Formats: sequence, C-alpha cells, structure tokens
Amino acid sequence: MLARNRFILLLVVGVVLAALSYSLQYLQLMPVAPVEAVRSGGGKNRKRVNPVLLTPPATPDPLAGAYLYCNTPNRTQQTWEGHSPADYQLLSVQVMIRHGDRYPLYSIPRTKKPPIDCILSPNKKPSHPLLSSFIAHMGKDGQENWDASLTSLPRLPNHSACEMGELTQTGVVQHLRNGQLLRGAYLRGPPLLPASLGSSQVLLETTGKSRTLQSGLALLYGLLPGGHQRSALRVRQHWNALFCGRSCDCPARQRHLEAEQRRQYRLRVADTRLDRAYVAMAAALGVSPRAIRAANPVDALLCHLCHGLPFPCRVADGNGDNDSNAFSVSAATTCLTPAHLAEIRRQQEEDERERRGAGLYHRYAVLAAQPYLERCAARMERVARGNLSPTEPLVTLASAHDITLTPVLSALGLEGVAAFPGFAARLVMELWRRPPPAGGGARDRETERGRDRETERGRELKGRRSDDLFVRVLYNGEDLTFHTAFCRTHPRHTHTHTHTPLCPLGRFLRFVRGEIFSPLNATSYQEACHASVP
Repeated sequence: MLARNRFILLLVVGVVLAALSYSLQYLQLMPVAPVEAVRSGGGKNRKRVNPVLLTPPATPDPLAGAYLYCNTPNRTQQTWEGHSPADYQLLSVQVMIRHGDRYPLYSIPRTKKPPIDCILSPNKKPSHPLLSSFIAHMGKDGQENWDASLTSLPRLPNHSACEMGELTQTGVVQHLRNGQLLRGAYLRGPPLLPASLGSSQVLLETTGKSRTLQSGLALLYGLLPGGHQRSALRVRQHWNALFCGRSCDCPARQRHLEAEQRRQYRLRVADTRLDRAYVAMAAALGVSPRAIRAANPVDALLCHLCHGLPFPCRVADGNGDNDSNAFSVSAATTCLTPAHLAEIRRQQEEDERERRGAGLYHRYAVLAAQPYLERCAARMERVARGNLSPTEPLVTLASAHDITLTPVLSALGLEGVAAFPGFAARLVMELWRRPPPAGGGARDRETERGRDRETERGRELKGRRSDDLFVRVLYNGEDLTFHTAFCRTHPRHTHTHTHTPLCPLGRFLRFVRGEIFSPLNATSYQEACHASVP
C-alpha cells in the first residue's frame, strides 16, 4: 500500500511539472530555440557578448534607415578613432565627410516649403557648447590661404528662410560634434597628434558649395577650438565633386554610370508598389504623377522627417509659399504621409541590394574614387618617408557630398557593410607606425619573412621600416579595416601572438595602384578609363 501511494504521488508530481513546463513555453516565458553568442573581433574593438534568440527577424522598417540618414546630433555614438596597440605612433589622418543636414534641393509642387530658419543661434535647438564661439570666430577676418574662388562664399548659413541646399543649424552642430569627437580621439589625454597641432598643419579641401565649406569649417573648429587660426588654415577648392583633380578625364567612367542609371530606371519602372505610391501622392496634391516624380519628393520628405515637421499638405491655391495654414490641414487625402516615404525608401533599399549584385555601380565607383585614393596613398608615402616639407599637412579634411563618399566606400569594398552616407557621415584613414623592438633585438625570422611578403610595394618607402607602417579605415566611428577589399584576407594575429587591428600600408598601396582595377580587367587608371565598355 505504501509503495503504491508513493508511486501515485510521484506520478502526480511528474504530471504537474510537465504541465508547468508546457505552460511556460506556451507563454514564451522561456526560450525554446537554441541561442548563439554574437561575437565581435578582439582587441580594443571588443564589444559585450549578448545572447540572441534564433527567432525569425522582424519585418524591416524602411523608415529606420531614414532616421539613421538624419544623424540626429543628440544620438549617442561610440567612436574607435585613435585606438591602436600600445606605443604605436599616429603619423597622419585623412578624413572625408559628407556635408551636414541641409535644406532640400527640390520642392514638392502645391505644398508649402519646410519652415526652417538657417540663421545660427545658440538659443535654439539643436545647439552645441561651441556654437556661440564658432559664430563669433567665423565673423572675424582671415582668408589669406584660401583659394580665391571660395572667398565669396558665406562662412555661415545666413538666411531666415533657408534657401535650396543651404546648411542648417543642425548641419553645423553635426560637424561641431564630429570635430569634438576627433579631438577627443587624437588630442586629449596623451595626444596622438602633436599637442601643438594648429591650422597650418591642416588642409581643408572642399567643393564650391557653401554647405561643404561651412561643414568643413565647423568640423575643424570642433577639432581645434583653441588653436584654430583661420588666417593660417589652407582651404582648397575641387572643381569636380569626385575630387579627381587632374584625372577627371575618364570616358569609361561616364559610360559605366549610364549603364547603372539604366538598371535603376528599369527596376523603378517594374515596381508596381512604387508606382501606386506616386499615383496616390499625386492624387493627394492634385498634380500629375509625372510632376511628383520630377520633384524627387524623397528629398523634401526626409527633411520633414529629420526636423520633426508634419508632412507636407496640399495648398489650395497651388502656391506653396503663401499659405501660412498649410501645416494645419488634417485631411489625409490632401497630405503626404510617412507611409509614402516608407514606400520610396523600401524601393531604394531593394535597389541598393540589386546594385551590389549587378556590379555596374562598383565599376563606376572604382574609376570615380581611384584618383582621390591615389592622393591619399601618395600623402601616406610622403609622411612615412619622414622628410616632410613645411606645407605637408598632418590632417587632411575633404568636405564633400554623398555622390563623392558613396563611390569611395564602394571602391574600398565596403558596399553592403557601410550604410549609405547620411548627413555628416565621416570616413577616416589613419597611418600608424609600430615602435621598434625593445633593446633593438632581432625579430622572429618567420614573422620578418611574412611581413616582407606583405610589404613589397611598401619597401619603396625610405627613412622608415616599411613593415612597421599600418593603415586603419573607419566609417562613422566603426573600425572597418578588415572589411576592406585590400585587407579582408590579412590575418589579424601574427606569429608573435599579438593582436594587430591594423593593415600593412603596403597592402593599401598595391590595391590603390593595381588591384583596384581588377573588376575592369585593367591594370592602370588610364587603361581602365579608355577601355571600351560592353
């Protein structure tokens, strides 16, 4: 009897536990799928490991990328510029940025233009601790070392009603913040760059647009707020947005771009969802679908999203400049909505995915970006030789556009890894030198032979050990060095069992001057530029 009672008791307990386990799973109070750890690279770029449930991914939100594109200045950002193994010496920094937030370049027909004031004021949002002193500093004289073609451009945004393409206060704050981030990376604590770094050791290159000039000036003021003497700052204009200098003549580049544009057009025409969105937008505003397409509404809609403005509504008299009540219209049938922007963004994201597979844009990007990358390589060589002229800058800043930065990212092999350049995006290339071995002893022979193979091109450098020179590539503060086309296959761990989150300079030089042309079946820029395009 006692044995039977014990058996019944154990059976009841088992049933209860089984039921409880099933209930917990049903209510999703405990995971039922295996978990895996997300691990990042070692070294200083190491991040916390968090478990991730193997559940189906959520439906992508097309507007999530749009908010990243806005690059709101109050967004917390972790930066990895200036990180290296102990005792490494930073020799130079080359930065390319996209200008900051700007007013739209296109207007949507029969809507009121976004009401944004482009006169800077520390009393309106977004603001920055350096904004007031920056405004005062830009009001002083000092353009002695500027290209004459740039002296007529305004040094600050200056219209109470923003003009087309004008830099906004948000754009200025974005780059003051970028400069401050780089100052924290390179000049605070034990400085990586000379503590006396001043404007004479900095070169600003810009296109002839006020928004790029003003963005560059804002970043440099954030970097050098105490030693920023504009009279000593050298500012040079590039007449072509690709920063191609004397190498802009490249017939094949344009043909590759036209082939890519035809691909984009075919994809858009075949997208029935996008077509319905444009028809709906045109109906809401009382214009033809052709008119709404020609107005490139995504540009203006992103401005409304980034500035937290209500989406544009139809103005009854068709004059978008005179109806002060345009933003009070509430009827859904007369206003554009975030859903319209989401549909356009969805198509753009699909286009980006297909673009990577087609390869047409990458061929264009190689020819568009190689002259700029070649100048970066030449500067690194000059710095590495050690016999610098007084005019050789330690920091070079190229202030440009999305059409400049996007091809550079693609040519470096970062397409699909790096996000499309939003406002105030930054690409940084650092040149580092490894310290000599302690006591001057001989290195491990096998390690030495491996480094020799890695730096065949780098051995042309004189005055420094070529195998002691390294490059880092960072985008928006993230170290992407080992995602680049020239360094994906380079082992991060050497035979001395040390972690080196850097790439040999020789690899970068060989890539820029030869390997970069392999998608075009060419060995030089001139050969690729004058080859026939299928």
